[in-house]
Amino acid sequence: MSKKDFYQVLGLERNASKDEIKKAFRLLAAKYHPDKATGDETKFKEISEAYSVLGDEKKRAEYDAYGHAFSGAGGGQNFNGFGNWQDFAQAASGGQGFEFDIGDIFGEFFGGGGGSRRHNRGRDISIDLELSFEEAVFGIKRSVLLTKQNLCEVCNGNGAKPGTEMKKCETCNGNGKIRETRQSILGSFQTVRECSACNGTGQVPKQKCESCSGMGVKRSEEEIEINVPPGIEGGEMIRMTGRGEAVAGGTAGDLYIKIHVRPHSSIKRDGNTLESTLHVKLSDALMGNTYAVATLDGVVEIKIPAGVTHGERLRIRKRGVPKDGGRGDFMVKVLIDMPKKLSRRAKKLIEELKEEGV
Repeated sequence: MSKKDFYQVLGLERNASKDEIKKAFRLLAAKYHPDKATGDETKFKEISEAYSVLGDEKKRAEYDAYGHAFSGAGGGQNFNGFGNWQDFAQAASGGQGFEFDIGDIFGEFFGGGGGSRRHNRGRDISIDLELSFEEAVFGIKRSVLLTKQNLCEVCNGNGAKPGTEMKKCETCNGNGKIRETRQSILGSFQTVRECSACNGTGQVPKQKCESCSGMGVKRSEEEIEINVPPGIEGGEMIRMTGRGEAVAGGTAGDLYIKIHVRPHSSIKRDGNTLESTLHVKLSDALMGNTYAVATLDGVVEIKIPAGVTHGERLRIRKRGVPKDGGRGDFMVKVLIDMPKKLSRRAKKLIEELKEEGV
């Protein structure tokens, strides 16, 4: 078998964790399995051999110390150091010491496997929600009307006509699962999948619900109230668990709301701080004065200190973005407007100031 470095085969660094090794193997196995369109039997055997060593702590330690010279690497056997595919499957499921869920991976290849682990779940859905600048800062409750797959209100999702009974599913004999034997280039193995006739419940209605034709779900409108928290920013996502599309015999998917925030005409945001600019006259910058500043809480008066400089930022406390029960600050950037023309008297005064060294 392969004499390539096992870490390179799996695309890993030598300090990779056990979980990283398992994840890398699963991704590569899903891609190169011979029964897949992108399959490559040689490549699949290489990555399986690498995982059979690196997935076992003892073998990995020996490999790190001695490389391919140690007895567990390769060995010239038929399948990655095991006699055959069944031996590998046994080891993969725990028989030879390393963790590997055969159902999780090969369920992906063949649509089955790991049936006892699968859980019927509805589709996730996503929507966009546009907010004003103020709504994003202070938070808001918004209602949206969505048309999606919901549980049938008439039969409560079981697909049976109200007042009628359920009966044992003949397709799976009431087990809720169907066991199948699959053939692959590496041999045969059994897979277990959820019964599609009863959605894994083992029961079907004697008489179907007329509202949903026995499906248990139907497309309908649902009004959903979205609680937008204070301080949310554009691009953030809100996840509402179980508010996606419903599925009979399982749990609903999730609803994801992507936030878009319209910019404010005069106020900008930097984290929990809000900021605006304030134009002041040269004389006020020199002598000081009081100006009115528009904040999201209304107009606030701010004192411009004498001798303020162009670009200096003045702070208004607790007028910023709400955070952890408190508030950020509101910063005012001072812009000094220089006069374009000076009267004779103004020029004379400035000349006098120059003489005084101002």
